[in-house]
Amino acid sequence: RALWAPRFWTQIALSWEMIWSAPDVLFVPAHTVPLIHPKKTVVTIHGLEYEFCSQGYSWWERLYMRASIRYSCRVASTVVCVSENTKRDVMRLYRISPEKIRVIYEGYETNFQKNEHDPIFTSQPYLLFIGRLEERKNVVRIIEAFELLKEKYQIVHQLVLVGKPGYGYEKIKKKIAASKYREMIVEKGYVMEGQKWELLKQADVFLFPTLYEGFGIPVLEAQSIGVPVVTSNISSLPEVAGEGAILVDPRSVASIAEGTQRVLTDQNLRGGIIEKAMHNVHRFGWVACAKGIGDVLFTKH
Repeated sequence: RALWAPRFWTQIALSWEMIWSAPDVLFVPAHTVPLIHPKKTVVTIHGLEYEFCSQGYSWWERLYMRASIRYSCRVASTVVCVSENTKRDVMRLYRISPEKIRVIYEGYETNFQKNEHDPIFTSQPYLLFIGRLEERKNVVRIIEAFELLKEKYQIVHQLVLVGKPGYGYEKIKKKIAASKYREMIVEKGYVMEGQKWELLKQADVFLFPTLYEGFGIPVLEAQSIGVPVVTSNISSLPEVAGEGAILVDPRSVASIAEGTQRVLTDQNLRGGIIEKAMHNVHRFGWVACAKGIGDVLFTKH
């Protein structure tokens, strides 16, 4: 049933519910445990982006998330982390015992279907990024790498950016406006699920060299339909991508550009990472995720 509160829903409405109708087990799929909670409370930590990319968050957001997540990790009976990398971050930054943490990978969607109502928007080849257009997603360097690919290798591709504006979008907008290749940079904004998959399916390369990810579902989505991925060699992304991607230094424009060029020109490399990617995605799935969560919720401890 629905619980209502004008603000601070977790600490007011949910805490009140815990007083009058506490469950045997409380599962928090986000990251905030209510002040009042049962002895067996399981919390999920999806990542500590605000600790590693502080420029992407306001001081209030950083303060609130650091306090609430540290508290949640300390009082929960079990902490579920979505990757080994997130587990290491939680242990190191918040001093949480490894015995208290369970790593349960997220899954990815597999329901790709061609949508005849959303035809592909261009016959020109393109590189694709999908995600919020913000500083943490490293979009400015993606644009700079695209410019370098145009200058150094004369690629014929467009750069397609899919996603809503986020923190730092003004810098991204100015970067596009100042680019000599701005006519080749296409912003699609938010798109519906069917159109997203159609854009992804037709991309020559999926670019995801972000500065920090707790997991990285977009990488698996691209891998699952045979689109070669260029992603970061930091945070959880090497763990999630496995050998089915080109790993680059996300803080180096040259590294991003060179990794992308290798995928575009080396057909043996391209075919190899696509094949490895198709094997890699079998490690992940929502059924396995649900089973892992179920084991945690229904195990007595």
